[in-house]
Amino acid sequence: MPLAIAPASLPDLLRVPEARRVQIAALDAAITPGMRVALSTHMNADGDGCGSQSALARLLAQRGCSVRIVNPTPWPALFAFLLDDDVVDATSRGAAGLADIDLLIVLDINDVKRLGQLADAVRALTVPVLVIDHHEPGDEPPSAVTLADTSASATGELIFDFATALGLTITPRIARSLYTAIVTDTGGFRFSNTRPRTHAIASALLSAGVDPEEMYRRIYASVPEGRLHLLREVLGSLELDRTRGLTWVSLEAGAMERHGVSSEDLDGIVEHPRSIAGTRLALFFRDLGHGKVKVSFRSTGDVDVNQLARQFGGGGHVKAAGALVVGSLSAVRERVVDASQRFLDAE
Repeated sequence: MPLAIAPASLPDLLRVPEARRVQIAALDAAITPGMRVALSTHMNADGDGCGSQSALARLLAQRGCSVRIVNPTPWPALFAFLLDDDVVDATSRGAAGLADIDLLIVLDINDVKRLGQLADAVRALTVPVLVIDHHEPGDEPPSAVTLADTSASATGELIFDFATALGLTITPRIARSLYTAIVTDTGGFRFSNTRPRTHAIASALLSAGVDPEEMYRRIYASVPEGRLHLLREVLGSLELDRTRGLTWVSLEAGAMERHGVSSEDLDGIVEHPRSIAGTRLALFFRDLGHGKVKVSFRSTGDVDVNQLARQFGGGGHVKAAGALVVGSLSAVRERVVDASQRFLDAE
């Protein structure tokens, strides 16, 4: 059933932190009924990006806004179930999708470069741009007006706070989107960003109509056969530096096409090398072709991979970050592994 919680009656764990409440008020002041609002997120949107977008689109509709989703890359098939009939304008039309808007809200990133093909169009916008995000600030934030908190488990948690602080209704569809955002960004409530408040929010979303078994089936138990063949190939590339607790795997260009999978099928692959006993830092190298390699960094314990990724123009969280590095797969792998070894030696 829909969940409409009066802010004054929130249980202690669900009360919106004061700093977030101030930021939400600033965002709210920039949003008025009748606005044409575009929502965007990073390239190759994940569960947090898609869940946050589809939830916020419906919440803004309650405020009388006309909302469209304009992403730099196509909406992932895995998360198509979040759109339904009431949120159908999820396109990758590029800058054309931003042509006649009154407001842009960027979700789940705090660096305009991660908007890919939309970055230049966003830089050129004359309408207000807002940001809702839980990452460390990047080199070029899309806007100074933000709802940002790195202590949030996911951007979806901030959208939940936006709804509760403003007394908006969390419908079953909104709850399903927010649950997707949180469950994926916490690794199914396994990662260190899972806190008591995370479970309290999940409980509230279950009360609003989320079926956890259905969500597990949709997100984790509907993978294509090609993903398993791809995983076998990636794990065959496993290399280890046991002395330092460093592990890494690689994926050559063209492998995804051979196995008939998409970028969303790579989600979670880096967790396999990270799961090896004694691993402090795990790397996943994906050759994109055309002299570019995407590197995913994951850590355990107190290793701050955000700092390591920033050496290569990337960033993210303390235990999960990424970077896009120019060069061949072998050259980039050598550079990043060498830097990782030196980074671990200095820890």
